[in-house]
Amino acid sequence: MVTSSTEQLIHKLEFVRDTTIAATMDIVFETMLEQLGSLNVGANREPIPMKLEPWAGGRWFRDLGNNRGHLWAHVQSIRPNDLLELQGPTFMSAPVMCHMLYRLSEERGATRLKFSYRAVGQIPPEHLDAVGLSQGWSSHFEQIKKTAERKK
Repeated sequence: MVTSSTEQLIHKLEFVRDTTIAATMDIVFETMLEQLGSLNVGANREPIPMKLEPWAGGRWFRDLGNNRGHLWAHVQSIRPNDLLELQGPTFMSAPVMCHMLYRLSEERGATRLKFSYRAVGQIPPEHLDAVGLSQGWSSHFEQIKKTAERKK
């Protein structure tokens, strides 16, 4: 069966964050990987069991045990301590492509973390809420900052 539609189904989402963290780049990068992986929590502080394979082509996935889970992205590019790019559907089970970019740089004895999350495709209506997206990513960055600054 082939169907076609002229209705607009393609949507875009974008979240950009630029923050300074009072810790070294290696501590911030290590903390970022932990927060994306085993220490991942949602905006409501509930644990989200994630695994991140920190190498080019590695998977970032939600691990539900017993060979169950959801692939969120693949590592497109990684340079320890200064760059991580992920690409995949992230939390959406729909024909979408998301790109996440974490770029770290040293700035006056601290680490500047620039982040962008961009998605395009048939994004389900429940994921088009920019406020919810912003709250989730803001919580993620607060946790990275708080944890990295505590480690230093």
